[in-house]
Amino acid sequence: MKAIIQQIREYFSAVDKKVLLAVSVFTAILIFLNYHFDADSYIKKQHSFAFSFISRYALFLLAFSVPYLLYRLIAKRKYTSNPAFIFLVLLAPAIFSFKSSVDFHFNFSPNLNWNNYWNHIVYWPLLVLIIGGALFIIWKVFDKEQPFYGLKTKEMNWRPYLLMLLIMMPLIAAASTQQDFLAVYPKLKTIASIYDEPGMQWWHKLLFEISYGTDFITIELFFRGFLILAFIKWAGKDAILPMACFYCAIHFGKPMGECISSYFGGILLGIVVYHTRSILGGLIVHLGIAWLMELGGYIGNAFIK
Repeated sequence: MKAIIQQIREYFSAVDKKVLLAVSVFTAILIFLNYHFDADSYIKKQHSFAFSFISRYALFLLAFSVPYLLYRLIAKRKYTSNPAFIFLVLLAPAIFSFKSSVDFHFNFSPNLNWNNYWNHIVYWPLLVLIIGGALFIIWKVFDKEQPFYGLKTKEMNWRPYLLMLLIMMPLIAAASTQQDFLAVYPKLKTIASIYDEPGMQWWHKLLFEISYGTDFITIELFFRGFLILAFIKWAGKDAILPMACFYCAIHFGKPMGECISSYFGGILLGIVVYHTRSILGGLIVHLGIAWLMELGGYIGNAFIK
C-alpha cells in the first residue's frame, strides 16, 4: 500500500498543474451539461443504434481528445502529431461507442421478462469477446512487444488491492441506505425487469452477477489496458488524464456522485497501471466494488420492503 501511495504522490507532484486543472474543469463542465440537460437519458430514449453510436462517439471523442489537446496547447507536447497516435485517438471512442450502443436480441423464452434476463446473461460475455478481439488485433499491429494490454500476473502484490476493498466496505454500506442508490442497485432489478418474477431462484441471481462481472473485464481491458498501455509509448504519464475523462463520460446516467468519483478513481487506477503494467489489481478493486454495491443493493432493498 505504501508503494501505491508513493506512486500517487509522485504523479501529482510531477503532473503539469495547469493541465490537471484544465482537464478537471473540462470534465466538470461535461458532467454539469449532461446532468442539467439529461443528455444520456435522451440518447437512450431514441432506441436507435445509429443515433446512439454517433452521439456517444461525439461525446467520447470530445472527452478523450480534448485533454490531449490541452496537453498540446498548455504543455506544448509534440507527440499529438504522430499519425499512429491520432489514428488510435480517433479509433478508441468508436470501439466504446459500439460497445455502449449495440444490443443483441435472441429468442430464449416466450416470457418477455425471462427473455430479457437470458439476453443479459449472454450480452456481457459476448461483448468481452467482441471488444477483446478488436483490442487483440490492435495489440498485434501496434503493441505486440508488450503483454496483451496488462494481462500479466508476474510480480503482482495483491494485498494493497484487497486493503482498498476493505476500506470501501463501510462507504458502500453507508451508500446502501440511500434511496438513489437503492433505485439503481442491484442491477437485476432495473436491467432485467425480472427481480420479482415467479421462478426466480438464487442461482439465477448468481448467474446474473457473474455475467455482469464480465463487463468489468471489458472496461478494465479497454480503459486501463488499452487507453494507458497503448498510449504510454507516446504520452507517458500524460495518458492518465485523457483516460480518466473518457472513463468519467461513460458513467453519465449513473448517480452523480458515482459519476464524479469515477474521474478520480480513473486517475488513481491509471497511476497504478502505469507503474505495474498490469490491469489485474485494478480489476480486483473494480469488480470487488461492483459486487459489493450489488450486495448492498440486495440487502438495502430487502429492508425497505
